[in-house]
Amino acid sequence: MEDIIAIIFIFGGLTTVGISFSPLGRAIADRIRFGKTAPELEVDHALYDEMDRMRLEIEEVRERLDFNERLLASARDGAPPPEGGEDG
Repeated sequence: MEDIIAIIFIFGGLTTVGISFSPLGRAIADRIRFGKTAPELEVDHALYDEMDRMRLEIEEVRERLDFNERLLASARDGAPPPEGGEDG
């Protein structure tokens, strides 16, 4: 009987240790440690600044693409080119 209890404790302990190092175990530990609220994460403001710059560049490229599409469409139709230029 004692042998069975020892085997259960050994395998149960190893299983507990294995789960504690898994993502599930870490999530459970964080839930115990912090409760229902998530811990505060560090915010990388440089990353947000780079994303804003990329959005502006994409918007500029989109405007240029629209202008070129109108220019090609007007050339195909034989109409005069649209007003405005690529820079403004």
